[in-house]
Amino acid sequence: MKSLQLPLFPSPIKPKRVTVSPRLLHPTPRRPRRHCHAAPAAGIPLFSLPCPPPTETIASFNRRGVLSRCKTMSNEAPESIPQGSLFYSKAYWVSEFLIAWDVDGDYSCYLYASRNAQLALSSNDGIQGYEEKIKLEKSDGLPVKVIEKFPHIRDYKAYQLPCDVDVRDLLKCQLAVATFGFDGKCCNATCLQLPGVLDDLFSYTGPLGAVFSEQAVSLHLWAPTAQNVKAHIYSDSLGSNLLETVQLVENDGVWHVRGPRHWEGCYYVYEVCVYHYSTMQVENCFANDPYARGLASDGRSTLIVDLYSDRLKPPGWDNLVNEKPPILSFSDISIYEMHIRDFSINDNSVDPELRGGYLAFTLQDSLGMLHLKKLSEAGLTHIHLLPSFQFAGVDDEKEKWKCADTNKLEELPSDSEEQQAHITAIQEEDGYNWGYNPVLWGVPKGSYASNANGPHRIIEFRKMVKSLNQVGLRVVLDVVYNHLHGSGPHDMNSVLDKIVPGYYLRRNKDGCIEHSTCVNNTASEHFMVERLIIDDLLHWMIDYKVDGFRFDLMGHIMKHTMMKAKAALQCLSKERDGIDGSNIYIYGEGWDFGEVAKNARGINASQFNLLGTGIGSFNDRFRDAVLGGSPFGHPLQQGFVTGLLLQPNGHDHGTEANMKLMLASSKDHIQIGMAGNLKDFVFTDSDGKEVKGSEVLTYGGTPVAYTLCPMETVNYVSAHDNETLFDIISMKTHMEISVSERCRINHLATSIVALSQGIPFFHCGDEMLRSKSLDRDSYNSGDWFNRLDFTYNSNNWGVGLPPKDKNERSWPLIKPRLANPSFKPGKSHILAAINNFLDVLRIRYSSPLFRLKTAAAVQERVRFLNTGPSSIPGVIVMSIEDGYEGIPGLTKLDPIFSYIVMIFNASPDEISFSSPVMRARTLQLHPVQIMSLDEVVKKSVYNASSGSFTVPARTTSVFVEPRKS
Repeated sequence: MKSLQLPLFPSPIKPKRVTVSPRLLHPTPRRPRRHCHAAPAAGIPLFSLPCPPPTETIASFNRRGVLSRCKTMSNEAPESIPQGSLFYSKAYWVSEFLIAWDVDGDYSCYLYASRNAQLALSSNDGIQGYEEKIKLEKSDGLPVKVIEKFPHIRDYKAYQLPCDVDVRDLLKCQLAVATFGFDGKCCNATCLQLPGVLDDLFSYTGPLGAVFSEQAVSLHLWAPTAQNVKAHIYSDSLGSNLLETVQLVENDGVWHVRGPRHWEGCYYVYEVCVYHYSTMQVENCFANDPYARGLASDGRSTLIVDLYSDRLKPPGWDNLVNEKPPILSFSDISIYEMHIRDFSINDNSVDPELRGGYLAFTLQDSLGMLHLKKLSEAGLTHIHLLPSFQFAGVDDEKEKWKCADTNKLEELPSDSEEQQAHITAIQEEDGYNWGYNPVLWGVPKGSYASNANGPHRIIEFRKMVKSLNQVGLRVVLDVVYNHLHGSGPHDMNSVLDKIVPGYYLRRNKDGCIEHSTCVNNTASEHFMVERLIIDDLLHWMIDYKVDGFRFDLMGHIMKHTMMKAKAALQCLSKERDGIDGSNIYIYGEGWDFGEVAKNARGINASQFNLLGTGIGSFNDRFRDAVLGGSPFGHPLQQGFVTGLLLQPNGHDHGTEANMKLMLASSKDHIQIGMAGNLKDFVFTDSDGKEVKGSEVLTYGGTPVAYTLCPMETVNYVSAHDNETLFDIISMKTHMEISVSERCRINHLATSIVALSQGIPFFHCGDEMLRSKSLDRDSYNSGDWFNRLDFTYNSNNWGVGLPPKDKNERSWPLIKPRLANPSFKPGKSHILAAINNFLDVLRIRYSSPLFRLKTAAAVQERVRFLNTGPSSIPGVIVMSIEDGYEGIPGLTKLDPIFSYIVMIFNASPDEISFSSPVMRARTLQLHPVQIMSLDEVVKKSVYNASSGSFTVPARTTSVFVEPRKS
């Protein structure tokens, strides 16, 4: 067994001769090199090593006049730091010989470098402790390509380096710039941000990660700022048996080593010696491979694994592409969002050893899989899995988990505080988390596998995909490229920021990490970040044969990244890659906020920037209009289906006139969404005017509509975020209505989604009246608040007050509802809701008219009646017309139905609606509803002579005109 060695430091840079004022030559005593920790002894888990606590507080300075550590968990620099502190990185090295800095005045400017991180700032003498000092010359402003890449610094001054400087060598140092006045005194100083010059010099498209040949395994790591890189190879996942330590060799920023083929099945950790901006020291960082394809438990080390080995493939894996359920058009897609653990952890028909993991999906006769089969047979096409990559927050080793005493919790009152107290006491040590805490994007999460070590997670993930495909469901992965959970040289969950510090994470103008997404925002505007994202997507497509991607906070990713990703995925072919890229659908959250808002960091992948791309985005306008308010507004704000105007809940919505206006506006927003949210769709609004979708405004004057084709809108009313659909309805509706009425409202909302043009999206359990006991953010609320019951005996309502941290302000509203037994549905309500949901899925897939492919087809065929000032409040009437073969005009799409009318009655009363254009048609209730177990919908009536319809309260009725034989 070999012992690990301390990192080798190359010789310092030889100082160049420069002419400077004698004042600047006063030497600074050198400090010894400092590392985050000594190299570990063999047998110690590599990422369990203790890190020394900071010795100085945020307000205290060391003798060099700078902070010893940068608190990167905050994007605000301390107010007590004076201008010119080296704590900041306010200058940008944007290309090989160009630096940008926002400074005033006509000053001399110098660049300083110290390989051993000895730069110190003197209030009078400027920067000391350098090994190289280079005079910079003013330039005529930043080039267009630099401004396009970094629009937020477009007004910065430009400084030119001499063309004979060895830039590559300098980039391995601590770097700073300073300006000096005519009197030779330092006016300003700061450190530098390097992504621009790294992209300019080291953009790389060659192999990365572990590369296999018949005789060898090669490791490749992109780390252009590293001073040295070694790999420690272990034979076991615990790191107790060190096989060897190998030195990597650098070639133009890429470090590599060729090893024997018998490394396969071993584990490795990189040791990267690199200057880190957050500590202002040269650090010895231990990190996994960013291109890891396998891991030890909890990411202790990277598994060397050949994903193309037959040993890792389930039977028939290579032919799966030919067995996938067919998708003729993206318009045929419907999506069902699910958390892997939720699916089976409470399913007693699943072996206890398999519950909560990948293999639960392989049990074709489990209650959960039988439920998914029902949905698939009714037409559902895609399962969206919440994050399944390696994330933080859940230990991979199940024996370490703490579990709730469910027997004790079951005995507590439905509105008790005790359940949430018990759950939150163990929530950081149980097996539950949604997974939006990325550590490594390219490896399946270990806690969902039967064994987190070795290749088990790989094999079992593939078995899950194959099994879902076999029941007719394609698989969408929830990907989180907008942020990373860890940063800095010490955090065990930090990977990318250890290897190329300051490159992968987006920083503000002071040099601190942006956190608008949650923590540690990533920067897809940087070449190698974009490359890693695209490589990762291709990896999941090719190696796991998934069928689409949902991008978390997609608006924080640049549009060009999304477009390159889409193009790369669509280029995949069955013959070459074993996957048909033309069937891959991608969509995400196109919210526009934070440092990227209004294209401040480049054109981002926000809703309004994605029109015409074919990339979908969630339609929040549709959601808020259907339910009322927004997730950030008052929880009692009512909307179209929850009783606004028609059955007020006591919340102050203003005058009756104001409520009428709000309800009419909500109806307009919903109709636009039902027409594919098309910006150019023309319809008659609530004022009786013909307007385009983009001319209807919301949210501070922004347009409601923003798409150019129906597939660019993802229509939804609930998702994993915020309360479940049933919980929102239970909160917003009048306290005195019956639970049966709430169940009908639940179905009315899902039917609006299901029968709209565009992509319908459903949260798992919407169809079962799923409740989380009114929890508005259950990401870490454990199995107790997130339970699914595929026996259909319970919807999980009333299992205690939801966790205090996110819900306490609403407890006074929540408590009386949970305490009221009339709010809780019975099994008969749940079964009825499931049957109604299956009915609307069958209706959607009964005719291509519900799934029009183009904006032109929607505009030509879709009409809204019951519009204008005299319309019936709370009622939407939508028609879809088909053509006839051989007759000029519309083409024939549907061989069965020639005309469809849908009436959505959100009123608490039966309504009658008539229209001259409906007279003398041969409309009848849809065959699915004629055969429905819902006796209420069967009372829907059409009268041909008067062109009138009668629809029961809180009911969606679909009428069709069969083609004449």
